[in-house]
Amino acid sequence: MKKIIAIIMSALMMAVAFAGCQGSDKSSDSNTKKVAIIQQVENGAFNDMRQGIIDRLKEKDYISGEDDVEYQCADGDETNLNTICQSVANGEYDAAFTIATPATQGMVNQESEIPVFFCAVSAPVPAGVLSSMEKPDLNATGTSNAIPVDEIFGLAKTMTPDVKNFGLLYSSKTDSAVNTVEQAKKYLDGEKIAYTEGAVVEDNEITTTVESLCKKCDAIFIPNDAVMQAAMGTITEIARENKTPVYGSSATMVDSGCLATKAIDDIGIGKKTADMAIEYFEGKSVEEIPAIVVPYDYVTVNTDDAKAIGVDLDKIDFGTEEVKKVADAQK
Repeated sequence: MKKIIAIIMSALMMAVAFAGCQGSDKSSDSNTKKVAIIQQVENGAFNDMRQGIIDRLKEKDYISGEDDVEYQCADGDETNLNTICQSVANGEYDAAFTIATPATQGMVNQESEIPVFFCAVSAPVPAGVLSSMEKPDLNATGTSNAIPVDEIFGLAKTMTPDVKNFGLLYSSKTDSAVNTVEQAKKYLDGEKIAYTEGAVVEDNEITTTVESLCKKCDAIFIPNDAVMQAAMGTITEIARENKTPVYGSSATMVDSGCLATKAIDDIGIGKKTADMAIEYFEGKSVEEIPAIVVPYDYVTVNTDDAKAIGVDLDKIDFGTEEVKKVADAQK
């Protein structure tokens, strides 16, 4: 009888030990977070930023897979974006990641308790997503891809030195684009270079605006602007017909047909944004994580566009800059 009791007790102890092991395994997953990622539109740059966020969170074991990520895209529709932000704000998430300015504004405006980590907001303070880069105060912090306007126009001078008049093409409804154009105007005024504004209110105005700028100007500058990115095929087709160089503000714009820009690494800025969320997961408050400006990484030039408008890249001295040459993404 004692022997039977001993066997039963031994079995019970093994079961408890096994349950303890199971509990230990489960606790090893306690770092896993449920996160949301919001985009206004789908494009190459934003998708790469999203991938950078996911890659870093996986690398650090804060997500185990795609099931831990709720990704939603508004497909460029403002009403959809607002609905998505409301849904996320009312959900149970450990963090929300927003890519670019409209998605960030939409989420911050919800005044949710869910911390917001924004990626690639070119002017966070003017956009109203925080009052101070050093001390975020609206439960949001993240990365800014402030457009290196001076550097891009310096690149334009190197590549197309005969340009005397720039066209500034942008959507007047996009706060970040308006802010970048203001910086461009300040730079051009300081250099005493003429410019013509091409502010677009509705999408159907893009074609006529580009045609007008090509007639009046020697080159076109486009800030980071999802509206213009969506129409890049049309823009570059018209510009090439008129032999007009177009300088963009992202590598994706160059992939889509612009002549050149000084660009950030999109996957890299996504990873940097995720790093900031990881600081929060590891115990810091959002207010203790300053927003940062991510500098450009390289020059990117479009070989198809250069050939189409007659720019000989072999004769251009880019100095010590790292240069990535690409062809049109659609080809």
